[in-house]
Amino acid sequence: MGIKYYKPTSSGRRFVQGLSFEELTAVRPERSLLAPLKKHGGRNNMGRITVRFRGGGHKQMYRIIDFKRDKYDIPGTVVSIEYDPIRTTFIALLKYADGERRYILAPNDLRVNDKVMSSRTSEIDILRGYAMPLKFIPAGTMIHNIELKPGQGGKIVRSAGTVSQLMAKEGDYGHVKLPSGEIRLIRLDCMATIGQLSNIDNINISVGKAGRVRWMGRKPHNRGVSMNPVDHPHGGGEGKAGQGNPHPVSPTGVPAKGFKTRRPKYSDKFIVKDRRQK
Repeated sequence: MGIKYYKPTSSGRRFVQGLSFEELTAVRPERSLLAPLKKHGGRNNMGRITVRFRGGGHKQMYRIIDFKRDKYDIPGTVVSIEYDPIRTTFIALLKYADGERRYILAPNDLRVNDKVMSSRTSEIDILRGYAMPLKFIPAGTMIHNIELKPGQGGKIVRSAGTVSQLMAKEGDYGHVKLPSGEIRLIRLDCMATIGQLSNIDNINISVGKAGRVRWMGRKPHNRGVSMNPVDHPHGGGEGKAGQGNPHPVSPTGVPAKGFKTRRPKYSDKFIVKDRRQK
C-alpha cells in the first residue's frame, strides 16, 4: 500500500501524510460484528485520572476480532479487507462454509476470495492466513497473532506490519523471535497464524498536525517544569525556572531517566534472549 501525499493548501495540510487504502474493499463494516466502545478519558472507576493526556477523540465502534481462530477444519473465504479504527493493521471478513462470518487480522497480500482455515492437525497447508499450533509449523516460518497460553487467543504480534519467526523447537517449547528482538519460549500447543500482518507502510506516515492527534484521543503532553507545585514535583518557581531537583522524577515521585522500574514476572523464565541484548 502506498502513502498518500496532499497539496499544501494550508499550513496544517502541508506535512500531512496518509495511506491510500487501495487494499481496502469495503466501506461499511459487518453490523453483526460491531460493539459499542465507550471512552473513559484515562479515568478509572473512581473518576480519577490514571493515564494522563487522554481524552476526546472520534467516536468509534469496536470490531469483534477472532483472535482464537477456534473454528477448526472449516474453510473460510475472504469477503472483504476493511479498516479498523481501533488497531493499525487491517482486518479481513471471513465467510465460512457453514455461513458464519468472523473478522480476523489480515495478513499482508491477503485478497478477496482467498481461502483460509485453522486446524489443530498437521493436515493443512502452510499458507498465508492459516492458523495452527506451533508444533505443526516448520522452523523458520514467519508468524503473527501468537498465543501465550493454549486456548487463550492471540496476545502478541498484532500490530501493522509486525511479524515473528519460529526459530527452533525444543521439547514442549518453541523459540520465537519477536519484533523487538527478544527470543521467547512459547508452548508448542499455542496457536499462531502464518504470515506478516498488513498495512506495512503504517510506520512511514506523518501525522502532520496536532489536530489529527486529538482525533486519535490524545491530549497535549506538557512538561513537569511548566506546571504548578501541586501538579508536579518539578513545578513552581519564578519565571522560567528549572526543575530544581537534581534527580528527575515522575509526577508520583518515581525517579526517571534510567531508574529501573520493571519488576520480576513469572514469565521471565521463558525469555531466552532479552531484547536489550546485542
